[in-house]
Amino acid sequence: MKTPIKTMTTLFALILATVWTATAQQMVRENAVPEQITSGHKFTEGPVWHPSGFLLFSDIPANTIYKWRPDSGAEKFIQPSGHSNGLALDRENRLLLAQHDGALARVNRNNEIEVLADSYQGKRLNSPNDLVVRSDGSIYFTDPTFGVSKEEQEMKIKGVYRYSREKGLELLVEDFDLPNGIAFSPDEKKLYVNDSKHNHIRVFEVQKDGSLANGQLFATMDSDEPGSADGMKVDSQGNLYSTGPGGLWIFAPSGKLIRQMDTPRITNLAWGGKDRKTLFMTAPDAVYQLKMIHKGHINY
Repeated sequence: MKTPIKTMTTLFALILATVWTATAQQMVRENAVPEQITSGHKFTEGPVWHPSGFLLFSDIPANTIYKWRPDSGAEKFIQPSGHSNGLALDRENRLLLAQHDGALARVNRNNEIEVLADSYQGKRLNSPNDLVVRSDGSIYFTDPTFGVSKEEQEMKIKGVYRYSREKGLELLVEDFDLPNGIAFSPDEKKLYVNDSKHNHIRVFEVQKDGSLANGQLFATMDSDEPGSADGMKVDSQGNLYSTGPGGLWIFAPSGKLIRQMDTPRITNLAWGGKDRKTLFMTAPDAVYQLKMIHKGHINY
């Protein structure tokens, strides 16, 4: 007796649903929950794991970058930091800073902060927020208006920029309302940028010259829970992890939502640990870690 087509379709749908549910459950290690590793801060942001075995993160109002080690906790690392927000490492593991004071900067070998870019076409940058480094050494960053007063604001554009030693500062996209988190796909063919005002994520095709093309909506995070589209990272499989309303949102490379996990309100993310399977999450007054299944992708 042949199985009716309708029955086969229903069976296939059930199998797909089961596989999809299992995939969603496997993103986070079994029984893992966010673990607080440091607290008592004012507003933490921009975590980055250093290959020497420690986490760096910003406390924006405190004008301080902290260093956290698993065996000794958090201590002040750089103060003042230019009210740094996003942090990253370049190809030589030098620390890069997106500074709310209006600059893209780097910490040199003497532990001094040097400005790489602080203006575009003669006008002050707004408030560089987050950044990511491409394999060619160029730096992509967002520049909303979160940390600049109306009196200081010179730039009407809330843009996405690229900085390189060869070309200096280039404006790539200028039609965002509040560009914030930024991340490359593992193959660097796509660049994700979210917009905090709309709680959505856009994706662009990265051209050979580093420019962006064919921007389109990738995903929207609809929820009335506290929090917003902010920091983003990708794992080795190309899945995209974003902060959002209610906590952590995980999307497949297709844009399909894999999982929305309730967490404390979080602001940014970083992969770290010895196996790169720990997801560090900054929150307004604390930093958490969460044990994951997939290894994180790190662009440097």
